Amino acid sequence: MAAPSDKAFPVSWDQFHRDARALAWRLAGAGPFEAIVCITRGGLVPAAIVARELGIRLVETVCVASYHDYQEQGALQVLKDVAPSVRAIGDGSGRGVLVLDDLTDTGKTAQVVRAMLPNAHFATVYAKPAGRPLIDTFVTEVSQDTWIYFPWDMGLSYQAPIQPGTSG
Repeated sequence: MAAPSDKAFPVSWDQFHRDARALAWRLAGAGPFEAIVCITRGGLVPAAIVARELGIRLVETVCVASYHDYQEQGALQVLKDVAPSVRAIGDGSGRGVLVLDDLTDTGKTAQVVRAMLPNAHFATVYAKPAGRPLIDTFVTEVSQDTWIYFPWDMGLSYQAPIQPGTSG
């Protein structure tokens, strides 16, 4: 994804919580899941919400860096792999493991993690068309050129109207 576009999609804490709970409702019938692997950092918040809603106590992280400057998606770097004890769950290839992230954009991060856990169930709160085929469950799809502003990245500020030249 290139630098943030004019198609902004700001998400409040309240909205994100509602969307993450909606994801949990969708996932309730897809399990059972023995563990959650959240892709950091974006997957940490939805993992906490989904873990609570589904009663999952084992929460692991896989640390993958892609947005190095919050604007340009760069080369992927795995900073921390999935623990061997979580990799061993089920059939040893992810069956019974739920992988969570806030967003799938290009799908590159999901590809890297799916190679680690090919039989895991992949879920995101938001999905863009390029990454959508790699995700099993999501809540909201947005266009590829939409930039999602997550609540942990924002403060309160004025938002310009969508129509250029319109005053607030």
